[in-house]
Amino acid sequence: MSSQASVKPVVFLDRDGTLNVEVGYIRNVDDLRLIDGAGEAIKRLNQKGIACVLVTNQTGAARGYYPETHIHALNERLNKLLKEEGAFLDDVYYCPHLPEGIVAEFSQVCQCRKPESGMVDRALKDHPEFDSKRAFVVGDKATDVELAQNCGAKGILVKTGYGEAVIKGEYQNPVDADFEADSIVDAADWIISQLDARSE
Repeated sequence: MSSQASVKPVVFLDRDGTLNVEVGYIRNVDDLRLIDGAGEAIKRLNQKGIACVLVTNQTGAARGYYPETHIHALNERLNKLLKEEGAFLDDVYYCPHLPEGIVAEFSQVCQCRKPESGMVDRALKDHPEFDSKRAFVVGDKATDVELAQNCGAKGILVKTGYGEAVIKGEYQNPVDADFEADSIVDAADWIISQLDARSE
């Protein structure tokens, strides 16, 4: 097997508004629900040998809304819901920091809060099998597209969550995504087509 064959393309995925329905800060774990088609979309990426990695800003702990353990519980529910649909994440990373937070432990400037590239950098270090030259970032915020730009990946803005508001200029700031997808389903289709085209 060639070395190239053992290196996996990778998709860095936002959570809220991208994989699960955007409902604000989720205080009840059971309120985390997958967006329609998200499980099947991740399963298709899994089946194609494309690594799927969660990279999510989670400031609820810094804001004092809930303890850090609640972030773990939410991510565990996401994994459980994906597993029920035959899908899985290769790894999970989150940033709990917010410079203006009220919980001292998490109230700091960091290199992991998107659009900074710290979570991606850590994932690439933890997983040498991931191919940074065949990397994508999918999310519903301008900061997700900016993360892609900061780490040399293709940036996909989904119209779920805050995506439509970003496109209309009503949330965050305008960004030049490589692709605008109706949802994670369309994003997965585009990623697979991009990789298939490169392998021809």
